[in-house]
Amino acid sequence: MVETALMVALALILDRIEFAGPWVMGGSISLVMLPIFVMAFRRGLKVGLMTGLLVGVIKLILGSSMIHPIQFLLDYPVAFTVLGLAGAFAFRNKKGELNIRWALFGLFFASFFRLVAHIISGGVWFGEYAPEGWNVWLYSAIYNTSYLVPETLITFGVILLIAKTQPAFFKLKNRPARLKSSVVS
Repeated sequence: MVETALMVALALILDRIEFAGPWVMGGSISLVMLPIFVMAFRRGLKVGLMTGLLVGVIKLILGSSMIHPIQFLLDYPVAFTVLGLAGAFAFRNKKGELNIRWALFGLFFASFFRLVAHIISGGVWFGEYAPEGWNVWLYSAIYNTSYLVPETLITFGVILLIAKTQPAFFKLKNRPARLKSSVVS
């Protein structure tokens, strides 16, 4: 739990170090996804999903724009929780080392679902900002892809760098067995 809390805090710090770019209705390029993927690859699907959920909820609490309750959920808790799906692809070899090809596939797979959440939110609630004559779904897809693809590629590069230079970072460590509870009579 401590590792999860630290990674959530790191994600929120990395979210503040951003390239805001031209996205006036939300969106930026940062390394916010990196700690979520790290947890998904180190600890698996459940912990990855929980880390993403916590990041999304805390981002929501710390200040975000709300147009509609469903938009609020799609852009924050849902969009960041689905990043934990990468943990489903954290396959390991016999030495316990992360299979980086599967992990990177998981990174792109999960990032795609984050993109889908933002496209749905943008198409339904921000479609009115689409230029005249544009299809709102196409506009939402282009808008959200313009920052999520670079963010995903940068995160991919950092994960790959960590995996190549510090392969033990993603290796599962032996964890002590839990102590059995005893009942004193």
